[in-house]
Amino acid sequence: MTAFGVNETGSSRPSYKWQRVLLKVSGEALAGDNMQNIDPKITMAIAREVASVTRLGIEVAIVVGGGNIFRGSSWAGSSGLDRSSADYIGMLATVMNAIFLQATMESIGIPTRVQTAFRMSEVAEPYIRRRAVRHLEKGRVVIFAAGTGNPFFTTDTAAALRCAEINAEVVLKATNVDGVYDDDPRCNPNARLLETLTYHEVTSKDLSVMDMTAITLCQENNIPANLASGDTSPSPEKSPDESPVRRWTTAMNSETSVWMIFGDTA
Repeated sequence: MTAFGVNETGSSRPSYKWQRVLLKVSGEALAGDNMQNIDPKITMAIAREVASVTRLGIEVAIVVGGGNIFRGSSWAGSSGLDRSSADYIGMLATVMNAIFLQATMESIGIPTRVQTAFRMSEVAEPYIRRRAVRHLEKGRVVIFAAGTGNPFFTTDTAAALRCAEINAEVVLKATNVDGVYDDDPRCNPNARLLETLTYHEVTSKDLSVMDMTAITLCQENNIPANLASGDTSPSPEKSPDESPVRRWTTAMNSETSVWMIFGDTA
């Protein structure tokens, strides 16, 4: 295996804006058209996009959500289910998504490891920061599952936390919307897409981007967060090079990202 940053002939690869990134994939993004809990076409599209990025020598870690299967905050109080128990069930849902995504990635030759926030040694490694970093250095994709391992914390917070822990340079969030708007575009057709934001604007305008704990973690650790639609399907409006990860890859080589930047400096 060739070292990152050097090709087989020994010449240097291009220097990208980010060398280690954390991709947050929401459960809703994995569900696709919501006809089933997980759309195999979506997981395969994500796998191919990640493969195209890792071939550039960029290290990729992933945090997956579980809302396509079970969302703890929505089920708390049902049939006597308390919030903590509901959140633990939601964490198990993220493990299911992680194992499915791992299988998809390995089917196209991407070495992948799943690490869980609590022990499930028969199906995944426990989360150990130094081991996760070593996997990344060896060119493996690491999928973090089970959130933070604690109830009352979202997978957005887990993404910000893991990003800080492994010294990733940015959080890339793939979700079921194509950016951040000043109002809900599903309710207000005149909602305006906001191309850049600061942490202060997110909190002062109460924008539903990521939960405030995640935003605070990003702010305190100077982590930019980029947001794009997880939809990688072709459409008449999209060119072949317009998938989210390819846009992010392009942004890596530019001075200012074309996507959402949280933080007072890009």
